[in-house]
Amino acid sequence: MVAVDTRLFGKIEIEDEKVITFERGMIGFPELTKFTLIYNSEKEQSNIRWLQSLEDGSMAFPIIDPICIVDEYNPMVKDDLMARLGEYDSLEDLAVVLVMRIPENIEDMSVNMKAPVVINTKNKKAVQIIVEGDYQVRQPIYKILQDRK
Repeated sequence: MVAVDTRLFGKIEIEDEKVITFERGMIGFPELTKFTLIYNSEKEQSNIRWLQSLEDGSMAFPIIDPICIVDEYNPMVKDDLMARLGEYDSLEDLAVVLVMRIPENIEDMSVNMKAPVVINTKNKKAVQIIVEGDYQVRQPIYKILQDRK
């Protein structure tokens, strides 16, 4: 069991099997390697989840499933980047999420489609990767989310 005092969720205790490990941390935060996923149970309709650091309670990244933004998201990824995830039986064992940016003006909300987070749901290893192709680091999403309601 891991206990952490978080800025957004107060004191939480996470079972060891729910700890997600980033071998090299996230882009810009190489020292943060242990995370967990948190859902806001008060907002059941929300597609936003949180990738909460277990090493720094003040760090929590809002994330969203790319399918909430685009009908198909299938970027090209180099095999050596995927190797960091360890073994998995099929692509269904992998969860892909996009890190969100939610500024004070909510209409300026965006996601990073260029650097998704990929989680191996079997062994809880994760990596944030930079994908090939014409994807934006700050893809505006406010209007997209409004239109998809």
